[in-house]
Amino acid sequence: MAQHQSLHRCGWCSDDPLYQHYHDQEWGKPTHEAALLFEMLCLEGQQAGLSWITVLKKRAAYRQYFFQHPIADIATLSDATLAQYCQDSALIRHIGKLTAIRDNAKAWLQLSQQHDVVQWLWNFVEGETIQNTVPDYKQAPAQTEISQRMSKALKKNGFKFVGPTTCYAFMQAVGMVNDHEDHCSFKD
Repeated sequence: MAQHQSLHRCGWCSDDPLYQHYHDQEWGKPTHEAALLFEMLCLEGQQAGLSWITVLKKRAAYRQYFFQHPIADIATLSDATLAQYCQDSALIRHIGKLTAIRDNAKAWLQLSQQHDVVQWLWNFVEGETIQNTVPDYKQAPAQTEISQRMSKALKKNGFKFVGPTTCYAFMQAVGMVNDHEDHCSFKD
């Protein structure tokens, strides 16, 4: 990967430098960092009905308002504060999605009283990245039986905007599933 011209990226990755950086440096790389897992689970929920690049372009604002703060602080945000945040076009201005971040923080804290949430999430894939064969990104599933189980368990524990497709995108993003295309320079 020494020469830029020799890089091969997944077909979904556009020529946008932000997208390329995300693809090359983050997507599909296993993380066991609680704050990053929480951020990615919430950001995937923000994507619902939108493109991922839209969320990526707003990520700095999400970090400013939410993810640079402890999960316990996010859980205490008031409805009035969230309504104020909803006025800022730097965020996705959907009060339900912004409220879901706070509600997910509460759910995370509640779940953490009974489990190591990082381990609990990774247990859905038995603690190991699932290596998939993906000749073309369009052939990767939108959801799986595992993402359906994860979605059901998260919802049971009070999480919002965590349907099975969102959960599968989360699993891809945080390296629980390796769905880089087979020809991609970042597959391994």
